[in-house]
Amino acid sequence: MAKTDGARGLIAVDKMGTKVLFLDPMSYETELVLDGFPRTVHELLVVPETGLAYVPIFGDGIHGRNPNPGHLLCIIDLSKRAHVGDIDLRPYIAPHTLKLGPDGLIYITCENSAVVAVIDRSTHKVVDAIDSGSTNAHRLIISPDGLRLYTENEEDATVSVVDLPKRKLLRKIATPRPLAGIAISADSRTVVAVDDEQPMLFLIDTESAQVAETVRLEGVPEAAQIARYSPDNGLIGVTSLRSNTVSLINPSFRQQTAIKVGSQPMDMAFRGDELLVACQGDGSVHVVDIPARRIKHHFRAGTGCESLGFF
Repeated sequence: MAKTDGARGLIAVDKMGTKVLFLDPMSYETELVLDGFPRTVHELLVVPETGLAYVPIFGDGIHGRNPNPGHLLCIIDLSKRAHVGDIDLRPYIAPHTLKLGPDGLIYITCENSAVVAVIDRSTHKVVDAIDSGSTNAHRLIISPDGLRLYTENEEDATVSVVDLPKRKLLRKIATPRPLAGIAISADSRTVVAVDDEQPMLFLIDTESAQVAETVRLEGVPEAAQIARYSPDNGLIGVTSLRSNTVSLINPSFRQQTAIKVGSQPMDMAFRGDELLVACQGDGSVHVVDIPARRIKHHFRAGTGCESLGFF
């Protein structure tokens, strides 16, 4: 992975503080704090080419205990560094993970409504909703070939498979235990589903629609949370909120290294030879030197950031 430092900025979602932060991408100093959001900001989609980012308002609880689910998707202008508007997703509620599809549309899980809402970025309107097959569909991933969308259905212990061009639920794939995260390989052939009960990954063959292999996370005593491929697909990062670790895993799943980070690590952001890990439990962000497989630096950012991204 080549060293690159072309980012103009760094945005972070402070879930525990209900804020959005702008940081200097080199010094990591907090430069601006956006406040006044409803509870609670979760997740992040950055679209650098349009100069916008999107942050869902999930509700005032957490997955499984969200008594007042939200219905807004906040629009952040990256140049103005301002909250410039909201997309009202109603009647769909509890928005969480969102991804940009190859068709230019935004797809977002609306957990309590058991749908994936479809948003036209030119109008910032909901144009469709796809049945996810589960009110536990928390996170989603889109295959690089643009043909399939997958949701991990947490306590259901299933992965929903959606025909993306037809916007139709095709099937649900059973996994041995409940899930906590999802990723997909560059060739669209393998879905990586994170086991929510044991420190394991389920590798799902997308052609057979079955779990083909399980991989134990080495040096990780508790179950993991989030899986994310690097932009060049040369590495997979997997965080364990309960173990306070991030695992760096080769795409063959034959080599892995667990590295201690801060309290309750969540999502990650890759940049060149570095991986930033947001730790919501103690307000730290840890910078991993990927070639050296070690922590090179850590800094404070808000009360507890869940997601972050360069632009």
